[in-house]
Amino acid sequence: MEETYKTIKALIEENRNEEAIERLEEILAKDDKQDMAYYLKGNIYRKKQDWANAVNNYTKAMELNPESPATQAKQMCIEVLNFYNTDMYNH
Repeated sequence: MEETYKTIKALIEENRNEEAIERLEEILAKDDKQDMAYYLKGNIYRKKQDWANAVNNYTKAMELNPESPATQAKQMCIEVLNFYNTDMYNH
């Protein structure tokens, strides 16, 4: 499984995000307990600035593995959202 995740990370780095999501969906279809798959999906959505999907995937990863790097990633998304929301009120 580690090799598969390496391949997916390479796809993400090459901005081949749709292909990466397809591979992650295939993994999750077979085993929806793969916290790394949810974490990587969250990373893709974060790159796309799709904050809701990013946070949802990070949350799922954290539910499966409280030690997941998704914890930090989710916090970063929330900080970005808080910044944007605060900024909107200043106009």
